[in-house]
Order: sequence, then structure tokens, then C-alpha cells
Amino acid sequence: MDVRIEEMLAYNKQFVEGKEYEAFKTDNIPNKRMVIVTCMDTRLVELLPKALNIHNGDVKMLKNAGAIIRDPFDSIMKGILVAIYELQAEEVAIIGHHDCGMSYVETEVFTQKMREKGITTETLQTLENAGIDLHEEFRGFKTVEESVQHSVSIVRNHPLLPENIRVHGFVIDPGTGKVDVVTLDK
Repeated sequence: MDVRIEEMLAYNKQFVEGKEYEAFKTDNIPNKRMVIVTCMDTRLVELLPKALNIHNGDVKMLKNAGAIIRDPFDSIMKGILVAIYELQAEEVAIIGHHDCGMSYVETEVFTQKMREKGITTETLQTLENAGIDLHEEFRGFKTVEESVQHSVSIVRNHPLLPENIRVHGFVIDPGTGKVDVVTLDK
């Protein structure tokens, strides 16, 4: 077994035996009745909750590369709808960040990295022939504000979104934690 996994499991054993989980007990309904979509960037793991005074149990947090919603029926949108219909969320916040890796993804370079890690040309051609456009799937964005606004628009205009759900867009600075408003829903 990988040493990193062994360390994590050893820590977990101590965590459970010491009943450290008790400090995190809550139910599955978000206290702040909010679902947040944000980036998977490691700088945001602790910074974003601290910068917005979010504690365990306060929100549903959905993450992906870039906090991007491109398809109104992707897994992030499904998570938003489940949070609304099953978990009593009443607001949605899309929070992108400055210096996001998705802002400079070059799909040709990305595909080359796939090849270097063993993905064959045949596999890539099969995907292309099946209608999967890797450029479209992995393209980044020019500005984080535009990306957040686009994701907000997809959520706001979703045919299954109830009228009373407010959808907001923000950008956080991963260096300072400063949050700027892109768009507020009143």
C-alpha cells in the first residue's frame, strides 16, 4: 500500500478512537440553506470556508475544476437540484477564483500530456468518433468573472430551478481570501 494512504488510514484510526468526530456532528440539512459551487483548488480547502465564516454543516459544497457549469444536466447541476429539492437549500453561490488553473488550460498540450501518460491515439480517436470533443470538455476560460457569470446564467435559467431560489456569483482571491461580487440575485 502507498505510504500516503497508510498515513491517512493510521491517522483515521486515531481520529475515530479519540472520538474527534464528535466536534463535527451535524445533520444533512445545510444550516445556511445554501449550496456552494467552487473550484477544487487546494488553496481554497480551508481558506474559502474561513473567508466566508462557513462551518461544518453550514452549506453543501460542490467542487470541480474551475467551478465551471457548462451543461445544464451535468453532475454539478444535479447536485444543486438535489440540494434544493431534498436538502432544503434556498440559495446557490458560484465561487470562482483568481489564478485558476482552468484559465490557462491549452487543450492541445493537455491531450499531449494524456498521450505521455499512456492514453493511445486510438482511444482519443474513439472518443472523437463517439462525439466527445476533448477541446470542448477541457477548455478553460478567459476571465474568471465571465466563467462565473456563465455558470450563474446556466443555473438561473435551468428549467427545473424553482423561482424562489437565488443564485449568486463571486470570485475569491486565493492569496488573501478577499471575495468580490460578480452578480447578486435579489
